[in-house]
Amino acid sequence: MSGTSAVGSITVTLDGSDNSAKLPLIPGSIGPQVADIRKLYDNLGVFTYDPGFGNTASCESKITYIDGDHGLLLHRGYPIEQLAEKSSFLEVAYLLLRGELPNAKEKIEFELGVLRHNMVHEQLRSFYNGFRRDAHPMAVICGVVGAMSAFYPDSVDINNPEVRRISAFRLIAKLPTIAAWAYKYSIGQPFMYPRNDLGYAENFLYMMGAVPPEPYQHNEVLSQAMDRILILHADHEQNASTSTVRLAGSTGANPFACVAAGIASLWGPAHGGANEAVLKMLAEIGHVSNIKGFIEKVKDKNSNVRLMGFGHRVYKNYDPRAKIMEKTCHEVLDVLGIKGDPLLDLAMELENIALNDEYFVQRKLYPNVDFYSGIILKAMGFPTSMFTVLFAVARTVGWVSQWKEQVEDSSQRIGRPRQIYTGAKQRDYVPLSERG
Repeated sequence: MSGTSAVGSITVTLDGSDNSAKLPLIPGSIGPQVADIRKLYDNLGVFTYDPGFGNTASCESKITYIDGDHGLLLHRGYPIEQLAEKSSFLEVAYLLLRGELPNAKEKIEFELGVLRHNMVHEQLRSFYNGFRRDAHPMAVICGVVGAMSAFYPDSVDINNPEVRRISAFRLIAKLPTIAAWAYKYSIGQPFMYPRNDLGYAENFLYMMGAVPPEPYQHNEVLSQAMDRILILHADHEQNASTSTVRLAGSTGANPFACVAAGIASLWGPAHGGANEAVLKMLAEIGHVSNIKGFIEKVKDKNSNVRLMGFGHRVYKNYDPRAKIMEKTCHEVLDVLGIKGDPLLDLAMELENIALNDEYFVQRKLYPNVDFYSGIILKAMGFPTSMFTVLFAVARTVGWVSQWKEQVEDSSQRIGRPRQIYTGAKQRDYVPLSERG
């Protein structure tokens, strides 16, 4: 990766002091300039304080750009709307990893590369038997992915470009198999091996839903919907799980360990568990007749009731992925002929109220991607415990792309955030006999 160069600077002066320092300004290709604070401590003797790192750039990246104020999401410069409408998940995976869209030959070679790696080591099957049947699938895939480095010891040589290339194939190809097997294990059904005559999304649906005694019934609309869901969740800049992958990667850890760390971070309900939280919220509301009372609680400042699946920390106007997901949602409901499902009827009514109620309109609490994806996955028969797992399948390509970019960036250092220490000052040890 090419290094950044400063254009201009800003002067920082400490309150009540004559001490000041000039901070170089670094421009991105899009977005605001960034103040380079790397020499701030050397010049002024102070650190910055930024809980959650919401105002701090930890890296330089060419992969994904988000403008939350204008609802813009770009992968390598391409708008997410165009990719979701015209591309496929594996083509987007190639774009994120390689930086450009593939030509016809490159696309075929990449897809064949993924197909060649979608099987998992047969001994890995025995790992599943070590988990309880009721274990959360996220716990299972976190453990299995973390163990993959034991089966691929060459993966530790992260400075070898060929090793990085093969590791990327292995992770992108095997996650659907690992995830589907976690589901099959939880319900006591036999594992279904991947089929190379099926596309990426269709193959995942096959391993999830097929059983040996019956022929698998392919549904093109559902396969397209799954492919679109994967595209919309493929990468989202420096979110919590991606930052976790990069932090682990900064130590030189192998990619399987880094992705396992990302899976663990994604599991949190404030991150990957958001669409699962939407379904739980709908279940708590219970019936369309209870929506009015629920909305009143949401509006009550003294209430702890939250409207899940609406608004977004980054997108302050609208989530561009949500508009695509809304269209996909109605396509799935139509093809499945789902009518009269109380939970889905409830979701549609809640969507209608939120889009038209002045309280939500003024606060820009629009339905986000998690709201619609939860409804789609529920309609397709996925248990809520698998929602975050599916997120991990999609986001793996983003994690691997970000990990690969970091390893190839010579300016990156091991992650080591600073802190404000507010504990006891230095003191002497007191013998036990002298303590009151």
